[in-house]
Amino acid sequence: ELCAAATGWGRLCASSGATSQANEPSASAQAALALAMKYGKYLEDKQRPEWSSYYVNYKALKDLIKEAQAEAENGGAGGPAFSPRTTSLTVQRVTNQKASASERFFKKLEEEVKKINDFTASLVMELRKKLSLLLEKAPKAADESAKKQLLAEAKKVGDEFLALEKFVNLNYMGFHKILKKHDKCLPHAPCRQFYISHLHQQPWVQGNYSDLLVALSNVHSKLRGDAVGEKNEDAAQGFTRSTTKYWVRNENCSAVKHHLLQHLPVFQFDKNNFAGDAQLINSVYLDNSSCELYHGRLDKKPGALALRVRWYGSDPAPGSLVFMERKTHKESWKGEESVKERFLVREDNVVGFIDGDYTLQQALADLEAAGLKKGKPVSQEEKDKFTEIFTEIGNAIDSKQLRPFIRTQYMRTAFQIPFDATVRVSLDTNLTMIKENPEEGPTCSQTGRWYRDPHLPIHRTELTRFPHAVLEVKLSLPEGMTSPPWVQEMVDSGYLTEVHKFSKFIHGTATLFPDMVRAVPYWVDDVSVRPSMLESAPEKPSDAAGSKPRVLVAGKKAPAKKSKDPQDELTHPLLGDQPTLKLMADPDEVQGFGAGSTTRAARQPRQPNWFMQAIGLEPPSKPARTTLMKIEPKTFFANERTFLAWLHMAVTLGSISAALLGFAAGSDESKSGEGISRHLVELIALILLPLGMAMAMYALYTFVWRANNIAKKKATQIDDRYGPLALCGAVVAALVAIFMITTIDFWEVMAENAANTPPSPSPPAMSPPLFIASL
Repeated sequence: ELCAAATGWGRLCASSGATSQANEPSASAQAALALAMKYGKYLEDKQRPEWSSYYVNYKALKDLIKEAQAEAENGGAGGPAFSPRTTSLTVQRVTNQKASASERFFKKLEEEVKKINDFTASLVMELRKKLSLLLEKAPKAADESAKKQLLAEAKKVGDEFLALEKFVNLNYMGFHKILKKHDKCLPHAPCRQFYISHLHQQPWVQGNYSDLLVALSNVHSKLRGDAVGEKNEDAAQGFTRSTTKYWVRNENCSAVKHHLLQHLPVFQFDKNNFAGDAQLINSVYLDNSSCELYHGRLDKKPGALALRVRWYGSDPAPGSLVFMERKTHKESWKGEESVKERFLVREDNVVGFIDGDYTLQQALADLEAAGLKKGKPVSQEEKDKFTEIFTEIGNAIDSKQLRPFIRTQYMRTAFQIPFDATVRVSLDTNLTMIKENPEEGPTCSQTGRWYRDPHLPIHRTELTRFPHAVLEVKLSLPEGMTSPPWVQEMVDSGYLTEVHKFSKFIHGTATLFPDMVRAVPYWVDDVSVRPSMLESAPEKPSDAAGSKPRVLVAGKKAPAKKSKDPQDELTHPLLGDQPTLKLMADPDEVQGFGAGSTTRAARQPRQPNWFMQAIGLEPPSKPARTTLMKIEPKTFFANERTFLAWLHMAVTLGSISAALLGFAAGSDESKSGEGISRHLVELIALILLPLGMAMAMYALYTFVWRANNIAKKKATQIDDRYGPLALCGAVVAALVAIFMITTIDFWEVMAENAANTPPSPSPPAMSPPLFIASL
């Protein structure tokens, strides 16, 4: 295959089993170990008790290093003594009767490697025997009790395999640590780089044991009674389904596979092209010089296309069939689902199809000839569908001037009932993206090829390796049918990190063509993706030509050489100084499958008390980890408008309170009996003022809380269901209190006025009229 010829990566692709994932320890695991405890203590705590004698003897190796260090300091046999580069066959050298500590260290190291290799091989052989017996018993299990017993035995075998993988990872990390310590304590005799390369060739490190998972999958499939669907051999095919994509750490791939095979069988489409449980897949994507298809897929425009040529296995043989595929994006919020359509074409006709020389008439003639060869005539409906897809893809290639642009290559493990695409799960490992046209050399169009010449070397900046496995859950369910519950259980385990609309094509193009793209996906800022992108970045301009050579003075050590950290030596045009996202959960946050209630409860964060929830200062519950979402700028402005609205109300209440206090301070107490009393005005102000202050603090808290959640681009809860209700309740309570106090004060004032009012004088006696008085 291409990578095998150019970079030696093909051997790594072929071994996609459980132990091949342990070739390099994860950076997060190394950091956790360094911060938590010494590795010797960590190894002792994590090892399985019944296997304790088979783990690497870390303490013994560490003691030998200390002894060798002491010998070197004392000028003993292990020190950097003078050794002539010539010898004589007649002059006998002085020999040491006792082997040096360094010699005993390497001897002990080889013994430990052999011990682990023998134990791993014996345990794998034992697991294979158990699986063979289960495969024989599975078809004979008639009643449910017998099937349950066999399922329990199969699960036990799977758990044993996962325990073996953990055993391998712990020992592999132990050798890394002890060799690093050796080079640190004995800098005059470094050996880590050489011995790690030697360690990579050991069967227990590089071996492919994924056939155990395939056999385990067959056991579960027979016990479930899976039925085989009908194979679709139409020349033109279409798929309508919803797809969700997740990132999986390499060290968790085996656990995820074990969970999946208990519900879906491993699907081997073509057993001749399989390496264990996985199959090599190559896809050559088409695009033009303006990256039109890339930007359309990145922006998720309705009807955005992705065109690719896909084949299975290594480089396609002459005359073999490949798939010409078209993926069309549809808006899910409109109730539409994305569509993938494809048709078969001979490998030697792909260049003619891209250039427009391979016509529809020739394709139909080849289609009819292939049907007659199989003894299955092509129906008119198949011809019409083939004609539609062939013509539309050909027109798109011609109008957009599309050419081979970038390739994705990975090992895929598929889980589905054979030829039934209702529920399909695929796990892609060893994902690599490669420039299809070399930077220095003829392009595919110039050489008359549709894929890169495998004999051309691949420069570091022409490929990028993705650091995680990619799991895709593809559902094509009838209306009204929901996804199986085990899918949600897999998501809740913590092994998966959903990455909304992740695309291998988009990631490869953004990484390898930074000068041609106008926008980039959000996940390039993730801390776990950054190192792989830097590996493909161009080097910084070197100033070695103008620098002075180093002169070593006798008796002085040379200055320490800076570490070869990719982040120090390389810079990528799309990356900032520091990563801004962290999508993957920490290893200690992973709950796993079947975690007990006690363990889950212990890992749950502290819940806020009911009072804090009631007043809205904390969300009612912590939302689950979920994917990053696309955030529109109007979301930030909406948060600001909400903050200003709450602040406006708080300022209004505060202003009223301040005005009332000022009015009360300027009032005359002696006139209190003629109107509202001064103390009542102060009391009303003291009720409204704390309410305004609480509202202002609540507005500030919710603004900052929402802004942080929006900045994380996660679909978390940003609506407060209790805070507004609590504040409205407080406002109503304050108004009711003011009404009651004012009413009481009013009646008191009325009663006081009534008591202080003097009795009204009696009316004066009326004098007799004048004419009566005159009488």
